[in-house]
Amino acid sequence: MLYEKVASTITSQIEQGIYHPGDRIPGVRKLAKQFSVSVSTILEAHQLLEDQGKIEARPRSGYYVRTRLWQPPEQPAMSNPDATPTLVSGQALALELVKATNNPGIVPLGAAVPSTVFLPTAAVNRAIASAARQYGDRASIYEFPPGNEQLRRQIAKRLADAGCQVSPDEIVITSGCQEALALCLRAVAQPGDIIALESPTFYGLLQVIESLGMKALEIPTHPVNGISIEALELAIEQWDIRACTLVPNFSNPLGYCMSDENKKRLVALLSKHDITLIEDDVYGDLGFQQDRPIVAKAYDSANRNMLCSSFSKSLAPGPRVGWIVPGCYQEKVEYLKYVTNLATATVSQLAIADFLKRGGYDRYLRQVCSRYERQVEMFIRAVDKYFPSGTRVSQPQGGFVIWVECPEQVDAMQLYKQAMLKNISIAPGPIFSASQKYTNFIRINCAVVWDDRTDRALLTLGKLASVCLRE
Repeated sequence: MLYEKVASTITSQIEQGIYHPGDRIPGVRKLAKQFSVSVSTILEAHQLLEDQGKIEARPRSGYYVRTRLWQPPEQPAMSNPDATPTLVSGQALALELVKATNNPGIVPLGAAVPSTVFLPTAAVNRAIASAARQYGDRASIYEFPPGNEQLRRQIAKRLADAGCQVSPDEIVITSGCQEALALCLRAVAQPGDIIALESPTFYGLLQVIESLGMKALEIPTHPVNGISIEALELAIEQWDIRACTLVPNFSNPLGYCMSDENKKRLVALLSKHDITLIEDDVYGDLGFQQDRPIVAKAYDSANRNMLCSSFSKSLAPGPRVGWIVPGCYQEKVEYLKYVTNLATATVSQLAIADFLKRGGYDRYLRQVCSRYERQVEMFIRAVDKYFPSGTRVSQPQGGFVIWVECPEQVDAMQLYKQAMLKNISIAPGPIFSASQKYTNFIRINCAVVWDDRTDRALLTLGKLASVCLRE
């Protein structure tokens, strides 16, 4: 968006000291001439900068750099989950969150699904139509495992940027990352086996573990540094852990990015104890910094770890295209994929392969990552403004969700129910835990159009949370 570029330039000027706190920025018409844009574009940029707390309007005087720069709220502390393997239950609520996403009458702050305004929907649709025309009958046949070679070649090229050198033959195409996780767990574990995971964790993973009859062992996790490797080591000494499933790059819901050093330590620890790492990198392309983070799989010299991802969060959820680098489990994963649903939709694979090859994906990522960064900041500011004193909020380094810790008296499940009565969907904390912890936490999806409706929804959530304090 043009106004976002103008706002970004003015932000850089403030950060570089061209404009100091309290300085008046040039008038609207002067800026319109300076940027060669319309007055309405400048006004939109000003509104965005106001929402971000960087400038303020003074009646009959103009716009000024805020004299008191905003400080983000404190982050949640490291989690402290139960140190006992648990059979997962109570995940039925997750389906309600997903359904709310497609209800135009509900503000969809619950499911981590980007609004279509953030996705290159038209370009993806053109790619699908083009693939159907270009490939004819080939687009209608099965692409049996491991999947379309053109797509696997493009994914292999992208993995090189993540520090992972693999050949196209080492990749298996799946129907999204949820299926990829399920195939990985089925390949390495059996019902009753213990799976170690970060806590809080993505509820979709808990649903997979629940469906497979496995047990989840939650490991303390820090909102900046990620899973506690020391706590994981203690758990390994106490329990017979079959696999460890993590999201090291921009975890959902915390948004942290594990350091390269900790990724090395993690892989070395699990390798020492013959435990398979199942790595979910679905948000890996959505970092706020320029450099794409390395995946933990890059340090897997024994080739026993598994790497999963998809294009559902970063490009388009509808085509349902994901993938796995299964390492030494390749043959088993290919067979499981085949007996589960034969193959992933061929036309989707062909379309995304062409989209990647033509550079459309990289162009899209360059603009959407900065948009998500701004969205996350605006939502954090709104939570800080509207929610009760003492509320803590994660500071994600990528992705588009925030993890909100309300005061202890706030019941997240009650807040969820009250919010739904107001046509607002949120994700209550207990569904991010096998033992239903995080009773005063919620996760908020920030990939929602920022407008008066969204602002009012957050104001309403803050009021509802404040009511909980008085009850």
